[in-house]
Amino acid sequence: MTNTGDQDGPPPLALPPQVAGSGTLDRLAETARGYARAAASENTLKAYAADWAQFARWCRMRGAEPLPPSPQLIGLYIADLAAPQGRTPALSVASIERRLSGLAWGCAQRGARLDRKDRHIATVLAGIRRKHARPPVQKQAVLPEDLRAMLATLPRDLRGLRDRAILLIGFAGGLRRSEIVALDHGKDDTPDSGGWVEILEDGALLTLRGKTGWREVEIARGSSDRTCPVHALSQWLHYARIDFGPIFVAVRRDGRTAGSERLSDKHVARLVKICARAAGLRPELPEKERVALFSGHSLRAGLASSAEVDERHVQKQLGHASAEMTRRYQRRRDRFRINLTKAAGL
Repeated sequence: MTNTGDQDGPPPLALPPQVAGSGTLDRLAETARGYARAAASENTLKAYAADWAQFARWCRMRGAEPLPPSPQLIGLYIADLAAPQGRTPALSVASIERRLSGLAWGCAQRGARLDRKDRHIATVLAGIRRKHARPPVQKQAVLPEDLRAMLATLPRDLRGLRDRAILLIGFAGGLRRSEIVALDHGKDDTPDSGGWVEILEDGALLTLRGKTGWREVEIARGSSDRTCPVHALSQWLHYARIDFGPIFVAVRRDGRTAGSERLSDKHVARLVKICARAAGLRPELPEKERVALFSGHSLRAGLASSAEVDERHVQKQLGHASAEMTRRYQRRRDRFRINLTKAAGL
């Protein structure tokens, strides 16, 4: 029976069978495995591994083998994801496309190749897009007045100082939640660092490793200490006594000392939801719907929607390759400021 890899995972990178092992080559192989693991983020790798495991189970339940990859079988699989039998909920088009990416990764890790352009896959996916595609559901933006109300709900203790800094830095920097928690105090402090911070006279300079490479994000000082992200970050670093390693870490149970363990990016999402609920944002909606409106991305969308500056500056801050991507984050903007109808003489 073919090894599906759904239990033991993909085989590790190793020396070619015709090459004899040695101490030097074995160390190089281990180094290569480390670089291979760093090719994608931990969350992406976990998602891809889950995608492959789910596909392997689906095949096993139908008496089929996932390897070698069969375009016909994968076409049937994505059709089942889009229109499942029974009570299993259908996946969105975006989720199905992500599953396909996970399957391509899973095949590549096992020495096989998945041709997503094969007609048995491409035509089925095109039909799914045509029939089921919908505009993406966007999270609500946290606007400046919302952020002030959220900050007011935080306690005045060490944990509150940390969470205040997270919200303000995330908003002012237009950062992804993974970028917030990946920050270190200095360059090369930890192997898993995603960037570091320099606090200067006029603001904070963040050097970030994002999806498209390294970039610098400038966060200037605010108009008052109450809402200044640089002041909030400085206060947290001072009272938490952080001068090395991860910036945003857990606070011990006594509430008075900071630990050394880096926070998960899920903390940012939970924090935004908890504070939005505590601040009573969007009171016209039922509580369950209100909480579901907000996530870690709400901070990023809030900056894009609120900054009254040239769009190219917002695009640079968010690290977007195109202005069109930046506009997707703008929940509140003057859509008809430029009236082409009148400009055309109508």
